[in-house]
Amino acid sequence: MAIEKFSITSEYHNISMVSRKIKLFLTEEGINRDIIDPIQISLMEALNNSIEHSYLEKPGNNIDVIVSTSVTKVEISILETGIPRTNFDKPKLQFDPNDLSTAPEGGMGLFIIDNLMDATSYSSNRGVNTTTFYKMLK
Repeated sequence: MAIEKFSITSEYHNISMVSRKIKLFLTEEGINRDIIDPIQISLMEALNNSIEHSYLEKPGNNIDVIVSTSVTKVEISILETGIPRTNFDKPKLQFDPNDLSTAPEGGMGLFIIDNLMDATSYSSNRGVNTTTFYKMLK
């Protein structure tokens, strides 16, 4: 099992940088691209949510990303100390694809993560918010 910790601050430009570093780490661990791609998408959505909702887009706040690999799965944990999440509703995709104004306005990131990952969880304990998701290896 390999574990790597990545730390960024709450600026959107850091998301692509840490995503590239995690992709390199997973590639070096022998993880296939068909596993890495949905992990990267989910990671970017979760980090966007942390910056936008937990830190209200205020720069300079710490976000830690812990990536672990095993023979059965890749697990990602995102730890931050912003405002705890209270809304766990996920939108329903009942809208006219020809009229994007009918698309849901919020919760799409959670919907994407839930559909790409095999399991997701969220907890807030003693001021630390942790979003965790994993993808099983095929």
